[in-house]
Amino acid sequence: MTHPDGRAEDFRPTHVVPQQGLPAWEGPDASRPTEPLDPFLPVRLLSRRGDWGQVLCANGWSAWVDGRLLVAVPQPPPTAGGRPTGRAEDPRPLLARAADALDRYRRGVDSLAAGTSGPEAFRRSVRGLRAGLVIDGESVWLYEEATGRWLYGDGTRLATYAVATGPGPGPGARPGAERAPAAEPEAAGTDAAAGHAPTRIADVPGGGER
Repeated sequence: MTHPDGRAEDFRPTHVVPQQGLPAWEGPDASRPTEPLDPFLPVRLLSRRGDWGQVLCANGWSAWVDGRLLVAVPQPPPTAGGRPTGRAEDPRPLLARAADALDRYRRGVDSLAAGTSGPEAFRRSVRGLRAGLVIDGESVWLYEEATGRWLYGDGTRLATYAVATGPGPGPGARPGAERAPAAEPEAAGTDAAAGHAPTRIADVPGGGER
């Protein structure tokens, strides 16, 4: 472990260690183990390197862990004076794209359920499809696949809430030595690389990852 610069009173957790605890290493190197992290320990994710994640604890210690296993701490939408921060955008185009994606997926499900297409035809019909939409009263969270952003809206405007930070893990993979940077995902509407990028809360005054 190392002592990074920073004061404990500035500590704001972004993640929690899972209930089984986490092995930890002094660096992104499996040959340098250190004390494991306790279950449910609040930590702040400082950086990622492949599957590795560097975390900061409230007492000022940092270590490297399997970043895929960290549990994200829910964050409220970014606000400033009661309004979302960042560049405001018209929510209607992204809502329309989300509706189109949902309709395409629904048609595929209907065809599969009716027996007019098989599982392989269903997979082909929705291949490359990706959308994200959460509605809670006037609040909406929308995923923009082309940029990897989650945006928060209040019905009149959208502002960036979370953005991709790096490549996601492959199935059954373990953290290991440093990796080469992952290739850029293909454009919307095409086959994307396996796995999904983790996200970070967008920088806002008084909060968010830096």
